[in-house]
Amino acid sequence: MTVNGRVGVLLLNLGGPDQIEDVGPFLFNLFSDPEIIRLPFKWLQRPLAWWISTLRTKKSQENYRQIGGGSPLRQITEAQAQALQDQLQALGQEAQIYVGMRYWHPFTEEAIARIKRDRIERLVILPLYPQFSISTSGSSFRLLERLWHEDPKIQRIEYTVIPSWYKQPGYLQSMSQLMAQELNQFPDPEQVHIFFSAHGVPRNYVEEAGDPYQHEIEECTELIMQTLNRPNPHTLAYQSRVGPVEWLQPYTEDAIQNLGAQGVTDLLVVPISFVSEHIETLQEIDIEYREVAEHAGIRNFRRVPAPNTNPVFIEAMAQLVLEALKSPSLKLAQVTQMKKKVKMYPQERWQWGMTTAAEVWNGRLAMIGFIALLIELISGHGLLHLVGIL
Repeated sequence: MTVNGRVGVLLLNLGGPDQIEDVGPFLFNLFSDPEIIRLPFKWLQRPLAWWISTLRTKKSQENYRQIGGGSPLRQITEAQAQALQDQLQALGQEAQIYVGMRYWHPFTEEAIARIKRDRIERLVILPLYPQFSISTSGSSFRLLERLWHEDPKIQRIEYTVIPSWYKQPGYLQSMSQLMAQELNQFPDPEQVHIFFSAHGVPRNYVEEAGDPYQHEIEECTELIMQTLNRPNPHTLAYQSRVGPVEWLQPYTEDAIQNLGAQGVTDLLVVPISFVSEHIETLQEIDIEYREVAEHAGIRNFRRVPAPNTNPVFIEAMAQLVLEALKSPSLKLAQVTQMKKKVKMYPQERWQWGMTTAAEVWNGRLAMIGFIALLIELISGHGLLHLVGIL
C-alpha cells in the first residue's frame, strides 16, 4: 500500500567538517550541545565549547588530514538519501528525502526549511543511528521538538518518528553479509575473533539518566551474531571517549590489548554503531586501533566496512519507511516515554563518596575552575590577582 500526497523522509545524522577549515567551527557546535556536555550553569556552555574546540582543533585537523582533509559523511549520507529515494520509488512509494545534520551543513534547520518549501504533508523522521542514545538521536529529537513548537507551519505536517531500528531484519542481514565477506578473507575464518566497537557514552548517561544505549548495543551485537550464525568468539567494546568522567567499558584500546595478551592473532573489527564511514572508522579504527593491535601481537587486522549504500541496507531503510507510513504516528514527545522515560537532561542526586555523580561534578568543577583561571590570565583581574598569587 502506497501513501498519496507529498511524502518526505528526514534522515538525521551527526555531520562532519567538509574541509580542514571547518574543523574548529564543527567542534564548537558539537561541544555547545548540552546533550554532549552537561553543565550546572547554562551560560558556561558556549565559553566551555570555545575552550575545548580551541584546544582540540589542531589535533583533530591532523586526524582529518589522515583521511583526506575532511569527513566523507555528508557525501555518503546524501548518496544514501538518493539510494533510499530510488528504492522507495521502485517499491511504488514516491518520497522526497532530506538530510539534516546536527552539527554541520546541511543543518537540521536547513532541512526543515526545505521541507516547508516543498509543502511536505507526511514526514518520516529516521535517525541514521541504529541504537538510541541521548547524545545522538536524543539530541536531534530535542532540537526538532523545539522547532515544531516554535513554527506553526511545521505543526501542519503529519509526521512520525522512528526512535531506533537495530532489530530490523534487513539491517542485521546487511551487517552479517558484510562481516562474512571479510571473515572469508582470513586463512582460517572460524578462528577469527570478532570485535564489535561501538561509540561510547558517559556511564552516568546509562546509570543515572536511563539511556537505553548500552542495552540496545548489547542486544544488537547478539542479534548480529545470531544472524551471522558462525562459531567465532566475539567481544564488545566502546571507543571515542573524551573528558574526565568514566565512559562505558571496556574501552576499545584496552580490549584489543587484552586480546593480544591472550594470544589472539586474527581480529575482525565491526563498527556496530556506525552506518557511514567517517572519522571514527577511517582514522580511529583503521589507523589508531590497527597500530594498537599490531603492538599487541595481532598479525591479521581487518575491519568490516560501514553499510553506506549497501543494497541490502538500503532495502532495510526503505522497509522501515514503509512500515512507519502504515503505522500509527509516533510523536517526538512520546519517544522518551518509550525509551524508559529517559531524562534528556539527567537530574543527578548528590551522594558522598566516590560515586558517579561525584565524579561528574568533580570534572565539572575542575573545568569551571580552569575557565576562571584562563579568563583571569587573559584579563589580568580576578581573585588570584586580588590576593597577590598572580
